[in-house]
Amino acid sequence: MAASLGAVTIAAATLAAAPAVAQTQSAAPTGNSTLGAGFAGARKLDPNQKMLVTADQLEYDYQRETVSAVGTVQIYYDGATLEANRVVLDRKANTLFAQGNVRLKDRDGKIVTADNLELTQDFRQGFIDSLRLDTPDQTHFAATRADRTDGNVTVFQNGVYTACEPCKDDPSKPPLWQIKAKKIVHNEEEKMIYYQDAWVEFFGMPVAYFPYLSSPDPTVKRKTGFLMPEFFSSSQIGYGVSTPFFWNIAPDRDLTLTPAFTTKQGVLMQGEWRQRLINGAYTIRAAGIMQQDKDAFTTTSYGLTEYLPGYRDNRGAVETTGAFALNKFWTFGWDATIASDRTFLRDYNLVGDGVTTKTSTVYLTGQGDRSYFDVRGLYFLGMSVTDNQDLQPIVGTLNYNKVFDKALWGGESGLKVNLTSLTRQEADFIGTSALTSSTGAVGIPTGSCALMSPNPEQCLLRGAPGDYTRLSAELYWKKAITDSAGQIWTPFVTARVDVASVDTGFLPYSYMYGATLPGQNALQSGSDDLIRGMPAVGLDYKYPFISAESWGTQIIEPRAQVIIRPNETDIGQFPNEDAQSLVFDDTNLFEVNKYSGYDRVEGGSRVNLGVTYTAAIHGAGLVTAVIGQSYNLFGRNSFAYGDMANTGLESGLETTASDYIAKFGYSPTKYLEFVTRFRFDNDNLSMQRFELQGRAEIDRFNVAVTYGRYEAQPLLGYYDKREGIYTNASYKLTDNWALRGAVRYDFVGGDFDYTLVGLSYIDDCFTLAMNYITDYTVNGPNAAPVNKVMFRIGLRTLGEGGFSTSFGSSSETSQ
Repeated sequence: MAASLGAVTIAAATLAAAPAVAQTQSAAPTGNSTLGAGFAGARKLDPNQKMLVTADQLEYDYQRETVSAVGTVQIYYDGATLEANRVVLDRKANTLFAQGNVRLKDRDGKIVTADNLELTQDFRQGFIDSLRLDTPDQTHFAATRADRTDGNVTVFQNGVYTACEPCKDDPSKPPLWQIKAKKIVHNEEEKMIYYQDAWVEFFGMPVAYFPYLSSPDPTVKRKTGFLMPEFFSSSQIGYGVSTPFFWNIAPDRDLTLTPAFTTKQGVLMQGEWRQRLINGAYTIRAAGIMQQDKDAFTTTSYGLTEYLPGYRDNRGAVETTGAFALNKFWTFGWDATIASDRTFLRDYNLVGDGVTTKTSTVYLTGQGDRSYFDVRGLYFLGMSVTDNQDLQPIVGTLNYNKVFDKALWGGESGLKVNLTSLTRQEADFIGTSALTSSTGAVGIPTGSCALMSPNPEQCLLRGAPGDYTRLSAELYWKKAITDSAGQIWTPFVTARVDVASVDTGFLPYSYMYGATLPGQNALQSGSDDLIRGMPAVGLDYKYPFISAESWGTQIIEPRAQVIIRPNETDIGQFPNEDAQSLVFDDTNLFEVNKYSGYDRVEGGSRVNLGVTYTAAIHGAGLVTAVIGQSYNLFGRNSFAYGDMANTGLESGLETTASDYIAKFGYSPTKYLEFVTRFRFDNDNLSMQRFELQGRAEIDRFNVAVTYGRYEAQPLLGYYDKREGIYTNASYKLTDNWALRGAVRYDFVGGDFDYTLVGLSYIDDCFTLAMNYITDYTVNGPNAAPVNKVMFRIGLRTLGEGGFSTSFGSSSETSQ
């Protein structure tokens, strides 16, 4: 909870002035000073302040020494306001008594409403009948009686607390949730609220009873104590509950200890330390358990027992993050995870849904006006049952980009540097057939690539074993020149050098035998030092034609790019680790180097041609279109020569004249958009690749669709046509209730491989989320699906808790 229940009060409602029949304004006498002190509590008042009293009439009783303001009373004093039907000031007793529709607002904006109100001069004692308190944080209290003692403790008899606003149509209707207690005690010094004999109610119906309950008051953002519990279950750990304890050690540091009690595996202990320093912050999170039933992490199939990663007595993990600004240019940080086994974090619900890899990194980055520097180390932890950690590389990278301050021949020039060093224990293979069958390729198991007998199978190498270090540096210059006709000529020059040290570990004979297939260049076992250079000179030409019509504006822009350079050398001798992703489309049609990384460099002279069309139509939105093709002019076409992963082959660029690429987009409004991308075969115009992305926001309905259809690329390890669709949508049933769903469907396999259905509620005081997820892809092919039900509930100012359960745990495999 938050907001001080303090000197009787709280809340933020704008006061509307009421008309007055009689007004009195004078210097505040002793009695009036008592009245003002009542407003402000213990706050020291300004004795020079004036008091303004408006009322229908004022009545003086000289024998009893009282002054009464009667009828639509409004009293203003030193920033405080009191409204009531009648206000009586007793000079002898030095008290103020207000009756009927009492509303008190102090200078800080806190508000109390009551039927009757009595206050003493220093506000140390007081009581309120039929009390209701509203705070600026939109929290509300009510009670049949409240007593205030010692200036900092308020006791509410038969009290009610809620953070929900009253129903506008029916204020007497119970709020969405509230806590009713026999006694509510607010201690301002401790900043705590205590509830005795408390019931939590939803829509006026009691749902949970607590003989004793406490929470920080609404002004507190950090307070030592227990947080809301979390409940969870799975077939391997049984039922569990975690009870976090938060220790607010100091304003800059805290510790959360979370013991989680499970019915099958015992106690999982978790702890999280957080600390903020002058120039940054860091966290350390640890979890560990001594499992009571490790046999739960085994499966039996055909009489054989399989031991899953969780089959061990002791399991645990340590995670840490940090980020520190060394100065205004440099930042140092890390995000690291180590675990006893690859599925621990998922088995015990310590990572988000769908997370299959944890990437640990330590980095140093620098950002200048025209330069950027980044150096980092990377470690990848595979979290699926099928992952083999020996196939994961340990990587170090350095990237530096600099645009030179002084223009060279009127153009832009700069430098790009990349240093990559990695090591891997074992070769990461996928297998594919030799493409000798007209019926299509059939994949072979990964293990077949390790056989020592010669065979016609070709094994693609996704990751090379051993050590590999490469340093690449590239200088560039370019200048855009616009002539009098509006044509844009951009000459450019680049020069790149790659130096590498390669120490490749053992590779099976079957893999190298497959290299005899046309176009494939296999990486060889052994050590070597390599150097490769690639200069290039070229010209980029654009001529935009702009037409302004009554219906809108359209632009047609033909573009041509010519690049002259020598052949790529040492293809296959450089391990291809960072340039395996090659998708030929409109985004890289005019790239000088179409490879995605530095391990491959495009060689051979080439011309890229394309036309872009844009139309902005009044009242009908925006239309965009691109069509293009690339040609190998002379020299060796790099894309016709595969490397260890066959990158370039079957990309649409391996022929002299490439496939055609096209893009079409239409956005009639900012709430509706469609984008499609195509790749057509150069010989017969058959569609090799098609993608559709759509997005729509229609009133309460939102939907996004991604559809893809890709022809088989057996030389790249894709043996069959791939076709699938992913859709996620949400619909606001009301202003508070929303329904969402997501589904991914594999047309080739004829199966759904991911589904999500969720229902949520959110308003200013309450949140609710329920989700059901089925995912067949978490543990790779042929693995059992992971089914998960998640339920979370949040009560504003009190906290958030939830329950989750898994069916077919993330460590289970299909039988």
